[in-house]
Amino acid sequence: MKYKLLSLIVFGGLMVIGQMALGQVYQNDYLNIGIGARGQAMMNATVASSDDVFSTYWNPAAMTRIDAPLEIGAMHAEWFTGAVKHDYLGIAKRLDTTNMSYVGLSVIRNGIDNIPNTLNLYDANGAINYDNISEFSYANYGIFVSYAQALKNKHWRVGGSAKILFSQAGPFGTAWGIGIDLSLMYEKNNFMFSILGRDITTTYNRWRYTFTDEQKEVFEATNNEIISASTEITRPSIIPAVGYRWQFGDYSLLAETMGHITIDGQRNVLVSTSAINIDPALGVEVGYNSLVFLRGGIGNFQRVRQIINPDRQSMTMRPAFGLGLMFGRLRIDYALTNVGASANNRYSHIFSAILSFRDRA
Repeated sequence: MKYKLLSLIVFGGLMVIGQMALGQVYQNDYLNIGIGARGQAMMNATVASSDDVFSTYWNPAAMTRIDAPLEIGAMHAEWFTGAVKHDYLGIAKRLDTTNMSYVGLSVIRNGIDNIPNTLNLYDANGAINYDNISEFSYANYGIFVSYAQALKNKHWRVGGSAKILFSQAGPFGTAWGIGIDLSLMYEKNNFMFSILGRDITTTYNRWRYTFTDEQKEVFEATNNEIISASTEITRPSIIPAVGYRWQFGDYSLLAETMGHITIDGQRNVLVSTSAINIDPALGVEVGYNSLVFLRGGIGNFQRVRQIINPDRQSMTMRPAFGLGLMFGRLRIDYALTNVGASANNRYSHIFSAILSFRDRA
């Protein structure tokens, strides 16, 4: 029996590695942007130190660190002058104080609204008719159902999220997908370590497209391919993270570093090869009396070709800054950051809020 179990584990590990090696790069990448102003201000280096409702995304096992029987969190962010909207709404509830078990439900929406549909711009006589222009949205949704529990050794916690993915491209196409994230964390004194496995079973998004006969005629006339279905594949990735917190009287200092490891194809990150890619980040948080927090981070290291001399490359990185304030049971977080290292991307103001429902006295 022992050898059968060992063989099953080895076989499963080989299957995961094999799946990771055959990936389509940047699928479902809206789920890698991050949520919550705290995480954005620390450049996503918050996997090990997460301790609130946003853990449903960052690290399901970290829900066991929530210091309340119930928390509700929300976030709103906009990029590219409001063209892209990124929103989050989640809730986490304690189930058992003995085993420190939590359950969570959260939704992420990333979308572009008010996109002009110009397929019917020309009428039957070949004249331009602006009244025929309609609008549609391209939106991605991620629904996370999360669970976490402390082990017998209270220093260790485990958690996972089953996520249902839905995408809609106006009236033209819809896609459904299912994925699983698992996490393991260790915490002792002020030291924190976590490892998060995303899409460990490989996530498949199945697209189905619907076009009218008139739309098909437009596609054929413009030499566009007409497809009825397609599949996007998101391979497993791993995010290890380490953090440490120092306490100096009423002041605290938290430092965390993490790395997003992918093996689905070469990416423009700090460690970039055809075999393995590592996208690291570093975040820092300074707190006063658990009431005021100043945050900062660096990450998104990329190699950019110079315009004058394309044969030469320079390394760029993206900084982020933020602030957190506690108002009793309510925490308001703010971040100033953007979604790319390009100087053409304007920085965005990101806000998020957490409401904690405390135990009755």
